[in-house]
Amino acid sequence: MDITEFDDLINILQDSGENERIEAKQTTRAVGKSLLSTISAFSNEPGMGGGYLVLGLTKNTIEQSPYYIVTGIKDSEQAQSEVVTLCRQCFSIPIRPNLELRSYQGKQFLLVYIPEAEPHDKPVYIQSDGIEKGAFRRIGPTDQLCTKKDIDYLFQQRSRKKYDETLVEHASFDDFDPQAIEVYRQLRKEVCAAAEELNYSDEDLLRSLSVWVSSKEGGYPTVAGLVLFGKAMALRRLFPMSTRVDYILIDGREWVPDPEKRYHTMETREALITMIPRLIRNIMTDIPQAFVLPDEGIHRKDNPTIPRKAIREAVCNTLMHRDYTCNQPVQIRRYVNRIEFANAGYSLKPEEELGLPGSITRNDKIAAVLHEINIAETKGTGIRTMRDLMRGANLTVPLIESDRGTNQFTLTFLTHHLFDKQDIEWLKFFKDYNLSDEDARTLIVIREMGVITNADYRMINGVDTLIASVQLRRLRDLELLEQKGKGNATYYVPTQKMLFPEKTLHTGLLSEGVPPHISPLSEGVPPHISPLSGDLREIVQKVGKRAPPSIIKQVVKQLCSTRPFKPSEIALLLRRNQRYIRDHYLTPMVESGELELGFPDTPAHFQQSYQTKES
Repeated sequence: MDITEFDDLINILQDSGENERIEAKQTTRAVGKSLLSTISAFSNEPGMGGGYLVLGLTKNTIEQSPYYIVTGIKDSEQAQSEVVTLCRQCFSIPIRPNLELRSYQGKQFLLVYIPEAEPHDKPVYIQSDGIEKGAFRRIGPTDQLCTKKDIDYLFQQRSRKKYDETLVEHASFDDFDPQAIEVYRQLRKEVCAAAEELNYSDEDLLRSLSVWVSSKEGGYPTVAGLVLFGKAMALRRLFPMSTRVDYILIDGREWVPDPEKRYHTMETREALITMIPRLIRNIMTDIPQAFVLPDEGIHRKDNPTIPRKAIREAVCNTLMHRDYTCNQPVQIRRYVNRIEFANAGYSLKPEEELGLPGSITRNDKIAAVLHEINIAETKGTGIRTMRDLMRGANLTVPLIESDRGTNQFTLTFLTHHLFDKQDIEWLKFFKDYNLSDEDARTLIVIREMGVITNADYRMINGVDTLIASVQLRRLRDLELLEQKGKGNATYYVPTQKMLFPEKTLHTGLLSEGVPPHISPLSEGVPPHISPLSGDLREIVQKVGKRAPPSIIKQVVKQLCSTRPFKPSEIALLLRRNQRYIRDHYLTPMVESGELELGFPDTPAHFQQSYQTKES
């Protein structure tokens, strides 16, 4: 593991506590069965890529932060031997962990990476307990005993066969909708007029798409075949809930369970081939239109506030990646200020990889058919496309919530344009707080949504977990946000001061507008970083996102001339990625002699810092 990544891992543990990929333990002996269940969970959790055990930390029971105190391990060789032995002897298959010993202020950590097991080896369980009581999954920061459904799912993955390839034995060819097949032919012809399958009979066409399997004894449609081409009657009979889509119009910003007055529902159940275009048309009809007069035109033009292509990508993402094994409908909830797309089926791609090329599909056959008719893409760029489209329309990027515990995925579009005239007038009340663009964007979003999490902040502003934590805490200390929950479940809600600044703030009076313990010049500076001088604070604040490398290099040198600085501290102060700061500035400046290492004999030291000769 890269030293910077390890530095981030420890900082995340101390700042936010454990999460789905990180578990802290004091020693190997003290935790007993708990260690085994965590190893099983990291090995089994589908698509998570394994997880990290950090041995040598003790939970802080006195204060909320830091969540863990560094205590170290006494006998590192024995600890490593115990972990390797447990992994080799105690499970249904031998587990090969990756172990690294790290030091921190004279105390030693043991970092253990548990890789995700291959599908044919799952479920991985504790041998002495058996498969029913010894197999675990990693849900959030906890290890959960596998249910029968979990075990069945893990066994199913051994064959590499997806659920949408399953034969539906209580169905026949008559359950296919001829109209849906004809729509497929039309769309396929638009994409490729010379496609060979267009000359096939309907039966041969569906067989070529692997959605109809026939033999001498007869034939059966697959789940994908009925989802894509099935008649509404067949879908109601065979998949009464899992193929239904509820489009819900809600009069307000919050869900209120009053069916007569507060919302109106339109239920849809039909083949995806015909359902997707119909849903997109219905949604676009309800989206507010913005008046536009072209520069050289005389006729009015109304453009939707949310781009049509973004809506199309959201609809396709929801229906293509939903978990069809769950008997619950998709919900598309249209509030006055946002649209939510909610489906069963957490994201198989890790959160930090959403938007990067490369797709992991839950329903391969469904995805392949939709791709062939150009309704959906299968290269993993759908999220990236939606983000770019929303930014281009001056809207907040889509907010994504993927929950393994509840097996839910929710994507939210806000219809509110960022930094319009009303926003700018409202933000003037906070001018004495020296809000950054990220702060202002965050306040606008939380005013619309009513709540924000660390993950939301990261998506909105494109920063990492640590910077998001620091900035949210700063807004909390400014009494604009109120912190709720603990650890991985922390979230923030707006205060009265944020919602009604005209009643609680006196614009222009710094002593009344900002709490006395918060310096308006401490923007981006976490509590553990010692105060900067007035001149240096002002210099750091003036470094914008587009500052040239020469300016950033000069500021880094000025910082390191006052005292040794860690890469994480410089990254927070300059609002840049830690690895970027290290690779593009710190390392080259050490090589050129402009900076020196705080621990020259141990370049990969956990607490490595940088300084000038003068400091």
